[in-house]
Amino acid sequence: MTTVTVIPGDGIGTEVSAQAIETLEALSLGLDIDVLDHVNADTYLRTGTALSDDDFARIRDSASTLLGAVGDPRVSNDYARQVLLRLRVELDLYVNYRPAKLLHDRLSPLRHEKHRAIDCIVVRENTEGLYSQAGGVLRAATEHETALDVDINTFHGVSRIIDYAFSIATRSVCMVDKSNAVRHGGQLWQRCFQEQATCHPHLTTTHEYVDAAAMKLVADPSRFNVIVANNSYGDILSDLAAELAGGLGTSASANINGSSGFGLFEPVHGTAPDIAGQGIANPIGAILSAALLIERLGHTEAAQSIRDAVQAAIESGHVTPDLGGKLGTKDAGAAIRAHL
Repeated sequence: MTTVTVIPGDGIGTEVSAQAIETLEALSLGLDIDVLDHVNADTYLRTGTALSDDDFARIRDSASTLLGAVGDPRVSNDYARQVLLRLRVELDLYVNYRPAKLLHDRLSPLRHEKHRAIDCIVVRENTEGLYSQAGGVLRAATEHETALDVDINTFHGVSRIIDYAFSIATRSVCMVDKSNAVRHGGQLWQRCFQEQATCHPHLTTTHEYVDAAAMKLVADPSRFNVIVANNSYGDILSDLAAELAGGLGTSASANINGSSGFGLFEPVHGTAPDIAGQGIANPIGAILSAALLIERLGHTEAAQSIRDAVQAAIESGHVTPDLGGKLGTKDAGAAIRAHL
């Protein structure tokens, strides 16, 4: 039996992950679902430990992990970083995989109908860049305080994320950077991209500066197939793409080790403490993240059945208020399962 670990986490993470679990169970795939419902801010406040070694071992030894969301206004961001960064770094989840596909025409914020059909993947480098925590502060709390955040780019990290982007592309790969202003890292990204492009002559390759890429995503997102970028640019562009596809409540993601195949799958909406406990959170992002998870485990048809069921629920209007419906989280999840 294949073991899948689940970290419901905090806020609406517990609510939406419950619907994802029920959806997986409805498919009868023979998964052993190991729920780590004690990995949360309450435990951190009580013990000072965000993710214990024992819990990390349970995650590492499973086939994949589904995450609800982590973060809590009662604690600092260090708590969430200790969970997410430990998993990303120690499991070397260097690929952040963010698909963005328009689920229904009425969900697009774009005026021009012919440009609405976004169907792309943002591939974001997930272990380096500005989020690597390299840097420090000199002369803190003085008028001469100097803060440094170092943008880390290695040949190993850059070449493998670009290689992954090319490996999944079907039409084209667009590499996004700011090499005209950020020269040293930009030159490394440019060289690695050009080397990979020569190995894939059947794919169209383009390059955009990040500001132009953001503009063109809004002007006509349908032009993009795979976008590859560093940690910070990829973070921004993937959220923009998610909004163009229907909103963060519907957006799924995967953090993947491209070598071992291990993945951490999560909706990208965060813990949303302003609506936590009200039962109105959109479960689609979590359910589609579960679809990505089982697809990665080889259950391709079951994953597609989830996507079809989500599509049917949206078309019938059986959704939460953020998508124009009237259902709560549980009923919205049940509506999706009714279409399986």
